[in-house]
Amino acid sequence: MTFFTARRIAAAFFIATLAAPAAHAGDVTFEIRNGHPNAMRLELYSQDRDYVWPGNDKDFYLDDGETKQLPISCEEGESICYGAWVDGDEGTYWGVGPGNKEKCEDCCYTCSGGETEEINLVE
Repeated sequence: MTFFTARRIAAAFFIATLAAPAAHAGDVTFEIRNGHPNAMRLELYSQDRDYVWPGNDKDFYLDDGETKQLPISCEEGESICYGAWVDGDEGTYWGVGPGNKEKCEDCCYTCSGGETEEINLVE
């Protein structure tokens, strides 16, 4: 293979990768306030694929009165719902609850960049 042939192949490959459709990733920040008098645990659940944030059998922890910003990377257009529960009491929950097992209204957001409004979880 000549030097010029190799350059043409490399250039063609480079141009093809530019034109190829890429998976679109997005970022969104959930702003969550624990307005409950007890500490709570929280996870974010994709409704479009089998994915949980933070994942790896971990969850987000919020002390009573604490507000956290939870930035995540997600797939553009993906629906993400929060599930929160009182630390030590999975029967007291918000959103889709622990394990994404419950139905909810107004607890899901679309991955489209930016930040949610403050989500205040109260009694």
